[in-house]
Amino acid sequence: MYLENLKKSVYQLIVETSTNLPKDVRRAIKKAKVLESAGTRSAMSLATITQNISMADEEVSPICQDTGLPTFKIKTPIKTNQLEIKAAIYEAMELATKNGKLRPNSVDSLTGENSGNNLGAGTPVIKFEQWEKDYIELALILKGGGCENKNIQYSLPCELEGLGRAGRDLDGIRKCIMHSVYQAQGQGCSAGFIGVGIGGDRSAGYDLAKEQLFRSVDDTNPIPELAELEDYILENANKLGIGTMGFGGETTLLGCKIGVMNRIPASFFVSVAYNCWAFRRLAVKVNTDSGEIAEWKYQDGEKIDFSKEQRQDPSVDKEEVITLQAPISEEEIRKLKVGDVVQINGLMYTGRDAIHKYLSTNEAPIDLNGQIIYHCGPVMLKDEDGTWHVKAAGPTTSIREEPYQGDIMKKFGIRAVIGKGGMGPKTLEALKDYGGVYLNAIGGAAQYYADCIKSVEGVDLMQFGIPEAMWHLKVEGFKAVVTMDSHGNSLHKDVEQSSLEKLAQFKDPVFK
Repeated sequence: MYLENLKKSVYQLIVETSTNLPKDVRRAIKKAKVLESAGTRSAMSLATITQNISMADEEVSPICQDTGLPTFKIKTPIKTNQLEIKAAIYEAMELATKNGKLRPNSVDSLTGENSGNNLGAGTPVIKFEQWEKDYIELALILKGGGCENKNIQYSLPCELEGLGRAGRDLDGIRKCIMHSVYQAQGQGCSAGFIGVGIGGDRSAGYDLAKEQLFRSVDDTNPIPELAELEDYILENANKLGIGTMGFGGETTLLGCKIGVMNRIPASFFVSVAYNCWAFRRLAVKVNTDSGEIAEWKYQDGEKIDFSKEQRQDPSVDKEEVITLQAPISEEEIRKLKVGDVVQINGLMYTGRDAIHKYLSTNEAPIDLNGQIIYHCGPVMLKDEDGTWHVKAAGPTTSIREEPYQGDIMKKFGIRAVIGKGGMGPKTLEALKDYGGVYLNAIGGAAQYYADCIKSVEGVDLMQFGIPEAMWHLKVEGFKAVVTMDSHGNSLHKDVEQSSLEKLAQFKDPVFK
């Protein structure tokens, strides 16, 4: 009975972590929403984010389609059988994937083959620690690839863009952390949270940084110098003007937690683990006799129910939204400019890393002339009749496709690309030359966008696995913001330059 209950407890932890944002995170998001200037694109993004949180609550579906590489931190009493716990995790992971609570994310690094069940060498990550308490603590974080790719590690002393030299002291640490927020821009689905690890070796530093993300958003660092630094970073990082999704705005960072460990004299690492607004981590206290959950962590206080707030985004009037019917003509695209809000009806086609690489050397399985590519790896489930249904479908980080995007748009006549975080100069030049736009959807809003998808019309290239296949999606009212247009303008480039100028104001020493 213990083993069966343990498996159920792990499964419940996975489902809750994927679908139910913790109360401490909800409080931070609500505070950010209140502070954001009304009528801005960042305000619109936060309204979409809170609506998405409510939809995930109602549907018990993933908040974000990218459920990442699950990391379990487990504390066990002496003599507890850790092998049984590991076996329970494997079974629960496979079941959660089958039921659409997790996206199949475990890919063979050599062959590119997706295991389909989230199990494989090194996945999930499981870290055990023994303690003297009489219960098991299971903690889980689902950290998506977009924010994982914005992790960064500094080796002091170093020179930092906009900030100059960072030395081996508290002020050098301060500069590194400020720079880490700047370099993330909107690509990690800001507004985000950061965990910082000071010291250790390269691997231990990253572990310490990630460990900080398991702290409560509302706690106070027991080390006075670090408590002061956390407050400083949270206040001043929000002066960089990066904003939600990198659209510019008042809120760029929602939380900062810092830990420290000893180091050797030759090395001084500052490691930063970035996490998106969809800060999915929970923990449970499990009874060692019954295997049942006795208590939940991070769920103290009243739960903020965002569904009570206005469902329609109040920051954008209906007449300001431009409707696009796919396929789209070059003439329609040339009329769009940075800042325009569009809603799309018709067909769009998903395409991530594997699809872009494939299209660079092969013909497309369907006619893409005038069509839209959506950088998205959805969570999909097939019903008893063999019909596919979209369970979660937010955008993935687009910059990974920069080596391919411009060439593919020219080759196939693609008119629009949807993703998050923006793209680089090669794509911007292609948009200008061939008549295209980049549309920034709201990162993490997997339920909001899944609701816009009315049917799955087909799928190609399933050999790459569900997240990487080319799904044919019929959509209605799919909303996004033009952030790169056919006239050579890029909101991402403008915000990056502006935030770099603002970063420079923090060059002078603060901590002696």
